[in-house]
Amino acid sequence: MFKRPQFKELASRISEDRNKLQAMVGPRQVGKSTLVKQVLQETEVPNMMVSADGIPKENTAWIGEVWDTARARMRLGGHREYLLVIDEVHKIENWSEEVKKQWDADTFNDVNLKVVILGSSRLLLKDGLTESLAGRYELIRMPHWSWKEMHGAFGLNMSQYIYFGGYPGAAKFIGDESRWRRYIKDSIIAPAIEQDVLMTRTVYKPELMKQLFELGCTYSGEEISLTKLLGQLQDAGNVTTLASYLTTLSEAQMLAGLQKYASDSARKYNSVPKLMVYNTALLSALAGMSFEKVYTSPALWGRWVESAVGAHILNAAEEQDYKVYYWRERDDEVDFVIDSRRRCVAVEVKSGSRTAGRGLSKFTAAFHPVHSLVVGTGGVPLEEFLSWDLSALFE
Repeated sequence: MFKRPQFKELASRISEDRNKLQAMVGPRQVGKSTLVKQVLQETEVPNMMVSADGIPKENTAWIGEVWDTARARMRLGGHREYLLVIDEVHKIENWSEEVKKQWDADTFNDVNLKVVILGSSRLLLKDGLTESLAGRYELIRMPHWSWKEMHGAFGLNMSQYIYFGGYPGAAKFIGDESRWRRYIKDSIIAPAIEQDVLMTRTVYKPELMKQLFELGCTYSGEEISLTKLLGQLQDAGNVTTLASYLTTLSEAQMLAGLQKYASDSARKYNSVPKLMVYNTALLSALAGMSFEKVYTSPALWGRWVESAVGAHILNAAEEQDYKVYYWRERDDEVDFVIDSRRRCVAVEVKSGSRTAGRGLSKFTAAFHPVHSLVVGTGGVPLEEFLSWDLSALFE
């Protein structure tokens, strides 16, 4: 089976001496459980993997019970160390308090029980980690699948990747677009919104949140004011509410609202957002246009290409600790500005009939970026840019 880069990272960490609890975080359907199972098949550390899926959410004692089972198997098996993996841990109420209690007990009693936790809700998992388990865990981040991964695992060509995106479970359906679209909507979008977002954050207008996500995805690659966006939504709300919902969708790695790059923070956060999906499958599934229609329309295809580049940049942002913006000054623009510790890289995307304007040169003169790149026609080939480790740009 295809192994993502995080395979080596997890395998290495569980082979180390017990020190921190390991937490796998990432959006839905990116293969977290599959990767853990791959590691368990090859590790020499005796282990057991359990899932909270189907366990009553109020049954907090279940965590202590499986933890005791792992301790017993370690002791009775005469093992020097043992590994416990708990999947879907966030489905148990107050899970983080119970995990903290059990982890601290093992630390106090010198029990060499290593632990990995993971779950389908990135928001719920991260909330519990930051609230109760501070200082006790390390994150292993699992972003959406990249171009290199989808090509290597499923043979997608660049055009297919740009349109169908990076969900491994959907790759087998791309020959039947109607079936593919239903899978994205029913198995990824619906549970991500209804279970991850709405169960995690206080959302007073759930229907407004859903409408924002669906409409926002179709505007991927475009700058649009929240006031204008609000006017297209059926549910009443206000700009502040939309801004908070957009932040939540970005935390869930679904839809981001990029702010304008500026020398001062006030100008950044008061700017018109540029909407950007984290996975172009979300744009394609909700736009309602076939691959053929998008691919044969230069203007449409340019927006999909820009969204694919933006998704690649966004998915690396959290792990590599940089911020992503866009820049505009009247008619001059730069599609993406990657900012890391007051150094920046400017990226302009050019595809087909879309021509690069003066924005890149004007931005360079004003902000002196480390690199100014054209990606696509006449610049860095898409295949090359979407294969890059972007952190190397700042080395």
